[in-house]
Amino acid sequence: MRRMNHLKGTSRILAALAIGVSWAASPAQAQSVSDDVVKIGVLTDMSGVYSDMNGQGSVVAAQLAIEDFGKTVLDKPIELISADHQQKADVGTSIAHRWIDNEQVDTLVDLTNSAIALAVQDIAREANRIAIFTSPGTTDLTGAKCSPTGFHWVYDNYSNGVGPVKALIAQGKKSWYFIVSDFAFGHSLEAIAKKTVEANGATIAGSVRHPLNAPDFSAFLLPAQASGAEAILVAGSGRDLSTLVKQANEFGIVAGGQTITAPVMFLSDIHAMGLEQAQGISFIDGFYWDRTDDTRAFAKRFAERHGGAMPTSIQAGVYSSVAHYLKAVKAAGTDEAKAVAAKMRELPVDDFFAQGGKIREDGRMVHDMYLVKVKSPSESKYPWDYEEIVATIKGDDIFLPLSESTCTLVKK
Repeated sequence: MRRMNHLKGTSRILAALAIGVSWAASPAQAQSVSDDVVKIGVLTDMSGVYSDMNGQGSVVAAQLAIEDFGKTVLDKPIELISADHQQKADVGTSIAHRWIDNEQVDTLVDLTNSAIALAVQDIAREANRIAIFTSPGTTDLTGAKCSPTGFHWVYDNYSNGVGPVKALIAQGKKSWYFIVSDFAFGHSLEAIAKKTVEANGATIAGSVRHPLNAPDFSAFLLPAQASGAEAILVAGSGRDLSTLVKQANEFGIVAGGQTITAPVMFLSDIHAMGLEQAQGISFIDGFYWDRTDDTRAFAKRFAERHGGAMPTSIQAGVYSSVAHYLKAVKAAGTDEAKAVAAKMRELPVDDFFAQGGKIREDGRMVHDMYLVKVKSPSESKYPWDYEEIVATIKGDDIFLPLSESTCTLVKK
């Protein structure tokens, strides 16, 4: 009897403890979302040379993703803020610090400019925040500078540098000249493209670097023309690329038989140049608005919010990355960065941007890419009908193999 009473007493104690644990767990579960809001910050170029390919369009894309998700996650509101880093590293890092330290931003998205992106990657890692890069090209984000909470989404200099170079060498372009934007993005693309040129038996006739937002490219184009190189690779993008291609046509470079390839080119660049100037240029793109019914449906909604402009691959990638982040927050049951990052790697990326996409351990989102050629004016049938998809390239075939990765997160 004494033993029975003892057991009953023990059961009552265990039950009381269980109630206590349950009561204590409830507040913790309620706090699974820090500060009772999931806050996303789009840090981008709103006014500079890259503002057309991302800028306010990236904000529109992120807002559409949040709306499609239902504007809440884990019963908490989703808030979106944005800022212009003005293409200045000190401005970008200052905003990132303020957002994280004072405004409780959970994830930073877009991050145009490789130098700014690399700095923000470090800030986000130290603060245990998610950073998703859709605009920068440097492969260091998933290489030597990789982070457990950092993700690279749309393209990188490896995917866009290797593909067009190999294709043109196969067409007989055996001598090359490089015109390179003089900052981290251009340096990275130049190194990758030069290595590809040399590895495929072609030669480099010369190279020159230009400052960001150069008003005149004649000092860089004339040496390229004089070199007689069969192919001129332009490691630049945005308005710099548009200005350069227009001036190249004025100097008769293309008419003279030299080929210009712009590995990192976007729909907005073609629109700025016009088909008369841009026709025939080949490049790699991660998304084209007129490819499927789903891409066209997204593009229609986007254009209604963004002055009739169709989305670039960067802007579509912002939508995809924000949507995937929110799915991961829901699956993880928290907005704590490491838990969300694990779910982001675990979940497949299946949307209008990428079918069967996957995030590797180094943070690279691997998806199919497209070799495209700019249409001639006569081939374009309606507004924004600019790109012809020449080939689909599987993600595993166009992104840097993990076996060559320098990321410390990759198991060797």
